[in-house]
Amino acid sequence: MLPTDPAKKISFHNHISDGDLVIVYEKHDTMKAVKVCEKSVLQNRFGVFKHLEWIGKPFGSKVFSNKGGFVYLLAPTPELWTLALNHRTQILYLADISFVVMYLEIVPGCLVLESGTGSGSLTTSLARAVAPKGHVYTFDFHEQRALSAREDFERTGVSSLVTVGVRDIQGEGFPDDLLGLADAVFLDLPQPWLAIPSAGKMLKQDGILCSFSPCIEQVQRSSETLSYNFTDIRTFEVLLRTYEVREGKMGSFQVEEGSSVGSLCCKRKKPSSGASDGQESGCPPMVMARPSNEARGHTGYLTFARLKCVT
Repeated sequence: MLPTDPAKKISFHNHISDGDLVIVYEKHDTMKAVKVCEKSVLQNRFGVFKHLEWIGKPFGSKVFSNKGGFVYLLAPTPELWTLALNHRTQILYLADISFVVMYLEIVPGCLVLESGTGSGSLTTSLARAVAPKGHVYTFDFHEQRALSAREDFERTGVSSLVTVGVRDIQGEGFPDDLLGLADAVFLDLPQPWLAIPSAGKMLKQDGILCSFSPCIEQVQRSSETLSYNFTDIRTFEVLLRTYEVREGKMGSFQVEEGSSVGSLCCKRKKPSSGASDGQESGCPPMVMARPSNEARGHTGYLTFARLKCVT
């Protein structure tokens, strides 16, 4: 195990200081994690930004470059960190993470085990969910990946809530000193069925396990193993559909190929017979929403199961 700070609280303050991690927000799909250094600058398409001018400003501030361009400086919340972190492995995104935290019934004070630290996307959200008195023990078989994740937890201020271990959970199982202590276990492994027996021993009575698998064959084999000591086995696939909200004319938003949302408006209010061809139809600008053209599809299957109570 790597050592942890006994003061179990998320370190966070409202104003930016030298050495802080900030999320530089350019637009909804372009963000970057930057460590503030008094003598450093950030260069992007909007110009040059001096870190010195960031220090002392509250998180959420809008700052300007030498060219008049601007970005926003945001706090590294788990939601934003998931969108900005370095991908050492495939990660879980917001929809899956929210579902996992809810279905594992994670609340402040819980002890959670995770195998498959990866890039630490889920771990960061788990740490916030168990704060201030809970703890997350996360394991990865790859030593360098585990060390990189620990550095990220220190940068985001959750290191006091997370213990990172280097261990092959599929081959060795979870450490014996955690027997019967876990409220929840999360597995993100290529062969999760190999770790399920050990995970069951770590859980408290009525504890919950979740396994994330990209392939349905993994789900089938895991479910077979779970059926021996677990009950209430359920599998979900979470698909998120985002919408774009903008102001425009009804006729300019296409809902189907060859048809438009604005057809009804223009039928109700036709221009007079004497109106010129270039005259407006009379449909006023309005705020509208439509499905985004880019939607994230299948990420994986989430299988949940509750440990059977021994009477």
